[in-house]
Amino acid sequence: MALEGVVKVKVGCAVPRLGYGDLGFKHSGFAFCWVRDKEKGRKWDCRGVFSGLSPIRSVDGESSSNSNSAAELQRLVDQTEGNGSRKLQKDSSSSLPRPLTLSSSPNDGTKVRISFRGLPGAYSEDAALKAYPGCETVPCDEFEDAFKAVELWLADKAVLPIENTLGGSIHRNYDLLLRHRLHIVGEVQLTVNLCLLALPGVRTEHLKHVLSHAQALAQSDIFLTKLGVVRENVDDTAGAAQLVASTGLRDAGVVASARAAEIYGLTILAEGIQDDSAIITRYLVLARDPIIPRADKPFKTSIVFTLQEGPGVLFKALAVFALRGINLTKIESRPQRKRPLRVVDDSNTGTAKYFDYLFYIDFEASMAEPRAQSALGHLQEFATFLRVLGCYPMDTAL
Repeated sequence: MALEGVVKVKVGCAVPRLGYGDLGFKHSGFAFCWVRDKEKGRKWDCRGVFSGLSPIRSVDGESSSNSNSAAELQRLVDQTEGNGSRKLQKDSSSSLPRPLTLSSSPNDGTKVRISFRGLPGAYSEDAALKAYPGCETVPCDEFEDAFKAVELWLADKAVLPIENTLGGSIHRNYDLLLRHRLHIVGEVQLTVNLCLLALPGVRTEHLKHVLSHAQALAQSDIFLTKLGVVRENVDDTAGAAQLVASTGLRDAGVVASARAAEIYGLTILAEGIQDDSAIITRYLVLARDPIIPRADKPFKTSIVFTLQEGPGVLFKALAVFALRGINLTKIESRPQRKRPLRVVDDSNTGTAKYFDYLFYIDFEASMAEPRAQSALGHLQEFATFLRVLGCYPMDTAL
């Protein structure tokens, strides 16, 4: 079913990157993505330094001196800005949309454009409005469309769910974090309030069907079982609300947000129908450029890395944080898409294979802290690939 007001993003278009920081800070960049190559040795995939900070040193001792860091930083900034200007002029005559006038801060009076998956009234839009009250939201068909909306300058930032206390991790978005070059610049924790909605005048006993996203239906299993209704999956909670409102289904209810009821003119028959009263969904805020990490408030850092196979290698990787008193808040493993299997043994009885994995870790420390830089420098000793996905303020309010 075609839904109006949803952004369609073309795949494969390039966007100029100006290299500015996220919250008004200029001349920022990360130097944390590198791979180990057996023929060429260890090498950074992309370079740059934080303003006022020394870059993380590679295991081979590759680093700029303190005396040359300011000059090198200015050279990188000038080069990046020059390339950005040329790209903007080149793209002005193409079919790509012209870059928007972006807000450097959510408090400067300019509306920030936030992309999300779903229709207006989706919980992801609630998370965007919590992070940036008064923002302009950009609904998208798919999670990847939300990424591309930012890459194509159709939105300033994207807000996407990454995990839920009841449903667990959203693996699709972990894969997209690695596929795209957006940076995590914030997180939002949203308490889920599932509501049963229906057309005005319809009572609970009239309902024979209930429509919603599969996860919302699963999270309200006890309530719906007592109701004795048939459950029907749709792609989005807000999409279910729009469907019932537009078709006038009087025997169908919807599990969605209270704001969806207001948007689509539905009545709230029951609130808080979730099985667990304290269900929380954690969202990530993504942007084209990173923010400059600070040490004066709680920060969290997200990384992804791969390891060589061997006994105790994962233990060593996790120990680099424990040795420095850094708390890990999340660890997630995902098979590598391009190399899912590796031969480890060949015998007369067959070939044993196992998965190559990517490890995603969140830890409570800012990259402005020497202990965090030291931990990643230590991790490089046995990691074959390491990338910092973002360093961002923790959301401590629910």
